[in-house]
Amino acid sequence: MKVLVTGGAGFIGSHIVDQLVAQQQQVVVVDNLSTGKKSRVHPSAAFYLCDITSPELQAVFAQEKPDAVIHQAAQIDVRHSMASPLHDAMVNIIGTLRLLECAVRYQVQKFIYASSAAIYGVPSAAVIDETHQPLPLSCYGISKFTPEHYIRVLSEQSSLDYTILRYANVYGERQELAGEGGVIIRFIQNMLQNTPPGIYGDGQQTRDFIHVGDVAAANVAALRYGTREVLNVSTSQALSINDLVTLLNEMMSLHIEPVYLPAREGDIRHSCLSNDRTREILQWEPQVTLHRGLHQTIEYVRSAMSIVSG
Repeated sequence: MKVLVTGGAGFIGSHIVDQLVAQQQQVVVVDNLSTGKKSRVHPSAAFYLCDITSPELQAVFAQEKPDAVIHQAAQIDVRHSMASPLHDAMVNIIGTLRLLECAVRYQVQKFIYASSAAIYGVPSAAVIDETHQPLPLSCYGISKFTPEHYIRVLSEQSSLDYTILRYANVYGERQELAGEGGVIIRFIQNMLQNTPPGIYGDGQQTRDFIHVGDVAAANVAALRYGTREVLNVSTSQALSINDLVTLLNEMMSLHIEPVYLPAREGDIRHSCLSNDRTREILQWEPQVTLHRGLHQTIEYVRSAMSIVSG
């Protein structure tokens, strides 16, 4: 099978590419390298420096004729989405539409889309499943949810199959140290520099943290399973930000107290996604425990910081 991965030089995308190559699939990577790094792309994958919003995308499909598309390329900065909603929509909505048009035109069999827990908004239950009413609180959440409708409608009008994967909070190796990034990568970097991590609010807010390797595995599984399904990719386990700091202190043999900052407007208090249907339909389950995932991420940050400082 030939699989085209958008954002394949990025954090999650590069892990997906590695797992596909390990399964001896043909892989084509499309990335504009705005945040991705060419060095992350597996050497056996074909690489195209191309923006998903560009008309040049069609030439890639005409040349490669992929059997499946795994769409990871996105604008992921929530604050940027609020400051520049037009750019956010251009990348996340228009970019996805260009991909879908190419997928239909060149008879792609399966389209796998990276959506987000941000589409749900404020949860009405402690652990929420895919039937929860979507009500995004940010422009980012809107721009990740809108393509889900286009995917469903265009699939109904063609032979294009799809799986939509709504990610919880993804962390792990290759996540960017600079920029908004994730709370785990940011806290580790701060604490290794002996800088108190900044917590917005009282730290009792909870998140569902899932390792990037498990997210990649869900995407690969969706090539075979999950026909026209919308599925959460998560651990179904909630962890408070205070407990995260405590755990990181223990693992790194540190005693750094966090600094508490004013709560940010629009931040969701609790976020935890049910993965029951995903386990059943994709025949998948998370393999990386939180302790192991944090250990791997700590070692990654140590190495990345030593390269930067060196």
